[in-house]
Amino acid sequence: MSRLRRFWDSTIGKKIVMAATGLVMVGFLVGHMLGNLQVFIGAERLNAYSRFLHGLGELLWLVRGVLLASLVLHVVAAVQLTRIDLAARPVGYGKTKPQAATFASRTIRYGGLFLAFFIVFHLLHFTMGRVQPVPFSETNVYGNVVGGFMVPWVAALYVVAMVVVGLHLYHGTWSAFRSLGVAPASPRPLARPVVTAVAVVVWLGFTLVPVGVSLGWVR
Repeated sequence: MSRLRRFWDSTIGKKIVMAATGLVMVGFLVGHMLGNLQVFIGAERLNAYSRFLHGLGELLWLVRGVLLASLVLHVVAAVQLTRIDLAARPVGYGKTKPQAATFASRTIRYGGLFLAFFIVFHLLHFTMGRVQPVPFSETNVYGNVVGGFMVPWVAALYVVAMVVVGLHLYHGTWSAFRSLGVAPASPRPLARPVVTAVAVVVWLGFTLVPVGVSLGWVR
């Protein structure tokens, strides 16, 4: 058996893969958020940003490939770790007072499942224009964003999804740092200023767009 296969088959290996791929996607989310916030500057700026990305050509497809591979590995590792955990402990613990657990950690699996469906919807919505409630344009990204979020249920779905993203980032980023040995054990396990800041900034940055359109800040 190869070293790579032994690494993947081990619980530690799967956790490291989850951590590394998760951090790749965190980096993407931060960049994606900064790009989206250009909607507040105006149509010309956001559409120019979109043209810049598409002008990257093969580099853009390389980034997409890395993101897709990261997403697949992350999901597969998460599913396999969940199965291993359930097989090792088919009967849950009795009711105890959580010491380091948080709402985000206790709902991480459900949140991940929700986000998997949301990612598919998001791609169909803004990338492919298959579920866009208003006419979709490949060149007028600003129009797609404004038109899409002027539909109340679409804006509401994205707002809810960003709450889930924030919770996922809060626990997932902290867990990734722990798995990679960057964040050692602490006597104050709930003191997580860095990951809290990352989660709040990403949640707020993404949420501002549908809220801004709904409230008429962006037209």
